[in-house]
Amino acid sequence: MSIKVLYFASLREEIGRASDKIDISDANNGSVQVTQLWMKATGRDSLPDELLVAVNQEYTSIDAFVKDGDEVAFFPPVTGG
Repeated sequence: MSIKVLYFASLREEIGRASDKIDISDANNGSVQVTQLWMKATGRDSLPDELLVAVNQEYTSIDAFVKDGDEVAFFPPVTGG
């Protein structure tokens, strides 16, 4: 199972790269939860507060499941001024 992961804005700077291609061999029924994908991609134990997630360019929750070939984008909270 292969998933493209994108990092935007301050997350990209913090992580040190704009994207990853994550191969997951232990997916449950061909899918993995966004939270698990984040931990595998970044090596971190938890998600940042207020993290925004999009799967295939549609906003979703961190509890969503992704499958082979999906594109997942992580965004820091959006602020305006």
